[in-house]
Amino acid sequence: MKITYLGTGAAEGIPALFCNCEYCRGARARGGREIRSRAQTLIDGELSLDFPPDCFYHSALLGADLSAVKYLLVTHSHMDHFYAHDFILRGYKYARNMTAPALEIFGNEEVAEVFAECTRRELRSDVAAHIAVRVVEKFTPFLFGKYTAVALPARHTSKEPFVYLVEKGGKRVLHLCDTGLLPEETYEYLSGIETPVDLITLDCTFLREESDTPRRHMGLEDNKKTLRRLEEMGLANAHTKKVITHFSHNAAPSPQSLRRAEEEYGYIAAYDGMSLDI
Repeated sequence: MKITYLGTGAAEGIPALFCNCEYCRGARARGGREIRSRAQTLIDGELSLDFPPDCFYHSALLGADLSAVKYLLVTHSHMDHFYAHDFILRGYKYARNMTAPALEIFGNEEVAEVFAECTRRELRSDVAAHIAVRVVEKFTPFLFGKYTAVALPARHTSKEPFVYLVEKGGKRVLHLCDTGLLPEETYEYLSGIETPVDLITLDCTFLREESDTPRRHMGLEDNKKTLRRLEEMGLANAHTKKVITHFSHNAAPSPQSLRRAEEEYGYIAAYDGMSLDI
């Protein structure tokens, strides 16, 4: 499996759209890997985890063929993870010679409602005919193409957000983004899996900022706690790749800060366009 992190920023991106803090001003000036678009991860070029408003950027500047995406797993309906308006452009004269004309979207009921709401006015019937929205239930594995996935409860919103465990050809990815520390029911489900996963994506919105109260995102110490639980369960080991992503500008994720985090914790800090093979 090839995992590509097209977007690695939190909801506001980096530099944040309307922000003139010292870090955002510096990121605009420095550019390069300090520019972070909203979160999107591709698996083998055909499965997307989330669909943010920066998909045009991912296609135009990072070279992603988003017409090749056959399957979309949506963590939750927040705009930075599911910008459904763009689907009105997936066909007709706006999209010629698409690599894969049909698209299946998987998510909770809120995702289905947001899709209907955002596309109601402008989605042509001939475009809609090639897009299927499927509501999935927590802890219920579902199959599509060569993949099996299961939606797991996250800690982010009151509307049942999901994280996903995805498997293809014996390789498995545990995608933990957007979420704070996982709820116990998710750990209970994962405890039934007997072998380690190959890659874990970790929400690291807060980076080094710590808190004593439960949060909707994680930082490095939360990542450490999460991985400790997964290692104790046998779901992660030394061979599991651990990738941190979804950084906020408030955490000032400079290259120097992220290199230090990689050295201290043994994680891989994602940047826009980074690819890994498992």
